[in-house]
Amino acid sequence: MKAQTLLFGNGKLLDTDGNLNQAGWATQQVLDCNLENCNFYKVKAFQKLRVKIWDYYAVTTPTHFFSFTISNIGYLGMMFAYVIDFKTGEYKEQTISVPFANGVKLPRNSTSGLSEYQKGNLYMRFNVEENARTLSVRWPGFGGSELNADLSFTCPPDHESLNIVIPIPKKRFYYNRKINCMPATGWVDYQGKRFEITPDTCLANLDWGRGVWEYNSFWVWASASGFLGDHRRIGLNLGYGFGDTSAASENCFILEGKIHKLGEVKFTYDNKNFKAPWKMISPDGRLELVFTPFFERVAKTDAVILRSEVHQMFGRYNGYVITDDGKKLEVVDLIGWAEEHNARW
Repeated sequence: MKAQTLLFGNGKLLDTDGNLNQAGWATQQVLDCNLENCNFYKVKAFQKLRVKIWDYYAVTTPTHFFSFTISNIGYLGMMFAYVIDFKTGEYKEQTISVPFANGVKLPRNSTSGLSEYQKGNLYMRFNVEENARTLSVRWPGFGGSELNADLSFTCPPDHESLNIVIPIPKKRFYYNRKINCMPATGWVDYQGKRFEITPDTCLANLDWGRGVWEYNSFWVWASASGFLGDHRRIGLNLGYGFGDTSAASENCFILEGKIHKLGEVKFTYDNKNFKAPWKMISPDGRLELVFTPFFERVAKTDAVILRSEVHQMFGRYNGYVITDDGKKLEVVDLIGWAEEHNARW
């Protein structure tokens, strides 16, 4: 495997001229996300319209998938949530769009701060505390009923995550933190039913993204947070698409809160039939998985200058991964997702 570059800190993401100080990966956020140094347009006032920032949380339970997002994509704030019932295939999703992200609050870094949006009785609040991340959601009218949640995700300082800095031409970049396999506690009220969330069966993910993309962008992302047969927590983060990944790929798996870094992973899937099995194989033999979808979530946005189409497949992973110390782990019916995303933004 080609050597990958470790990020070192504590430093700034961008220098005073808007260039990346480093590219590579780390197991924690080590660079301050100083987006005020972005410098890719001559007219600075236009820059904030192209900077994209979001916090995407998801909880995988034995029966359901719950997802909550607060985002600011420059000229638009988008808050959305969706719920999938794995058994019945019932799916509900709602989105709130706010011009120029008025009222949307997102913190500078992933390590502290409050993400928030509120309008009347509807609100989403994500707060980072010392060893936990807490979510409070009140969404009257969601799915013809309501969606409410109070959740806490355990995330101590030694819980590792995948942190990557990917250069994109013309002073664009992607700064991303993916946290998998956070034990989840709390409850979700959905359509008159209360779902108790317990850490022995329910795990959470965070996709924390900050960056500036090319207007036409494409990516593939695969992820999961679940359990092995012996109940150890196992997670996946795999993908490819945009930017220069020569310093580091975004591929890894996570075992009991520890990152096992991977290099290249080759995807084979049919974008004319996303429901057909996907294959993911690393050339060095450390990962071989077949992902068999059982549900397709399609999310499309067409707002003239903003167009987005996501095919997010939910299914089961089967195969194996090999740890850094050479141990082979069998992956059996691990529920997760794999998606293709095409965007003009």
